Amino acid sequence: MPILPLTSPSYPNHNLSGTPMSVSNRVPLMFRRLHRFQQMDFELAFWQLSYLCLAPKRVYRNVYYHKQTKNTWARDDPAILILLFASLFVAAVAWSIVYSYSPLQAVRLAFVMILRDYLLVGVLSATVLWFFSNRVLVSPSSHSSPTDSSVEWAYAFDVHTNAFFPLYLTLYLAQLFLLPVVLKDNWICLLVGNTLYLAGFAQYIYGVYLGLSALPFLIRSEILLAPLLPLFASYVVSLLGFHVAKHVLSLYFGS
Repeated sequence: MPILPLTSPSYPNHNLSGTPMSVSNRVPLMFRRLHRFQQMDFELAFWQLSYLCLAPKRVYRNVYYHKQTKNTWARDDPAILILLFASLFVAAVAWSIVYSYSPLQAVRLAFVMILRDYLLVGVLSATVLWFFSNRVLVSPSSHSSPTDSSVEWAYAFDVHTNAFFPLYLTLYLAQLFLLPVVLKDNWICLLVGNTLYLAGFAQYIYGVYLGLSALPFLIRSEILLAPLLPLFASYVVSLLGFHVAKHVLSLYFGS
């Protein structure tokens, strides 16, 4: 019995004739379908977000099903993007209330969280992951076709999306509720704040590893866990007196 819903809305096929792709077709299919709300499977997206926190490996088991049915590793349903946009908007409103922002400032903060924190960082992260995976991690002995043995940029962005959600829960929501503790000037509060950032970024790194290691033609995916070492080393050093949360919040909110 499958853990997640396996059905997703059907869409008309595009670019099946082998003709050169237009500029619009170079944009990942998920982004080109952002306006098709009636065709989005929000139930599947909600289950995926839930299991990204509870059992992230189960989310990537559906990748094989998607490859078999849609001939692509990347998701084509943008419902998860809409849910993430809504989640970031809610977080922006909550942080704006805490910092006594005006409605205009709250809207600006929402745009910053969505466009910069998620999308811009996602584009950069996906590009790095796509380039690194295809250059370093692809198995040279793969007998698959070139399409089946290369990482799609859209899939790399999917990996970022999946890894971003646990980070969002840790640094955008949990940190908000722990703000009275995090901002106090004592070592215990410093420990709590710095541990939040350690957990958030460690979850992101592990999520990236899970996403790319799910592809059968990639090898040495353990390399993707290497950033955990400098991350943990920085965390240990920061406990000597560098309050990460206070410095980040000061830069982020200007106070």
